[in-house]
Amino acid sequence: MKSLVVIPARGGSKRVPGKNIKLLNQIPLIHYSIKAAQSVFSNECIHVSTDSNDIKNIAEQTGIVIPKLRPNYLAIDTATSRDVILHEMDEFKTANNGVEADVVILLQPTSPFRNATHIKEALAQYNSSLDMVVSVKETDANPYYLLFEDNDDNYLENSKRRNFSKREDCPKVWELNGAIYVINPKSLRNSPIGDFNKVVKYVMDKEVSIDIDTPLDWEYAEFLIKKNIL
Repeated sequence: MKSLVVIPARGGSKRVPGKNIKLLNQIPLIHYSIKAAQSVFSNECIHVSTDSNDIKNIAEQTGIVIPKLRPNYLAIDTATSRDVILHEMDEFKTANNGVEADVVILLQPTSPFRNATHIKEALAQYNSSLDMVVSVKETDANPYYLLFEDNDDNYLENSKRRNFSKREDCPKVWELNGAIYVINPKSLRNSPIGDFNKVVKYVMDKEVSIDIDTPLDWEYAEFLIKKNIL
């Protein structure tokens, strides 16, 4: 099976400046995702898509090669993850004499605690009849118990109707953690990820599900490392 790993890493992070190459425990953040991918795939399968020479140079310290920066039209705020992945799929296809990848694995660099075992386990759940396998964690904000909406009279009511007296009796609800997306290339060519119907979950523990988006997320990641929780 021909696999394509896409690690999207734009420069210019606003909430955490220089996030993708900022040192977490003395290691550039993007190295965590690249190293996890290298434990499963060959370097030729790993495509880091970036618009930044700084990110390119630091990513290449791991031994991967980034032949060129992403095109300008993919370096703007309106560019979507699908746009980036489709571009890398085309690059892969060109480099492999017109042969499409059989599966695409999207690894966001903001998930430093996702490792090779997680990737292998998610891949093991994938088959070509699916649109996607996606990593999740059990959500803390269960809509059957904790989430409310205003009704037509401006009174709060549960987001989901329930007949449960205890939280533990509510159905489990899953939250995307952003760590792993195992995608069917044919499905992605046909529609955006949000329109996929045949999606199955790969469950990860909450501690390894951290997705660094804010300075507080960064501090929490440092805390987990410092306390040897991970």
